[in-house]
Amino acid sequence: MCQCCQEANAREDSFDAAKVEELLQEFAGKKGVMVPVLQKVQDVYGYLPRPALEYVAKKLRIPISKVYGVATFYAQFHLHPRGKNIVRVCRGTACHVRGVTKVAERMQELLGVGVGGTTPDLKFTYEEVACIGACGLAPVMMINDRTFGKLTPEKLKGIIEDY
Repeated sequence: MCQCCQEANAREDSFDAAKVEELLQEFAGKKGVMVPVLQKVQDVYGYLPRPALEYVAKKLRIPISKVYGVATFYAQFHLHPRGKNIVRVCRGTACHVRGVTKVAERMQELLGVGVGGTTPDLKFTYEEVACIGACGLAPVMMINDRTFGKLTPEKLKGIIEDY
């Protein structure tokens, strides 16, 4: 088993039903609470571990298939651990015209992951987005809440070394 899967399993093994039960108390007797419950669970774990989904389904008396359906429908939910730092590379038109393809390829190479991937040490998660809204800085990316513009493949290593 790879290190990433071992770490994910270790996190799932650390699932604490009491934590989720405490979250559920806030919603006791209310209907239509699945999304806010899943948001709270994700706030605790950083993602939605399988045992937590199963526990929520059982406690809300909803089939696990419906809970899983909601968790996979909304982009805000994540079923796997995410990195401490979220790298978002813009794939908008201005960035495309100004060479983001080579920037994206280099970032994936440096991190050793593809789109949606998380490094085994859980330090980075790599995502591509439609637009960051900083077209004047194209090509552009964000790491967490910090924006980096006028990127070249050569600049990337120095940027991620700061994290």
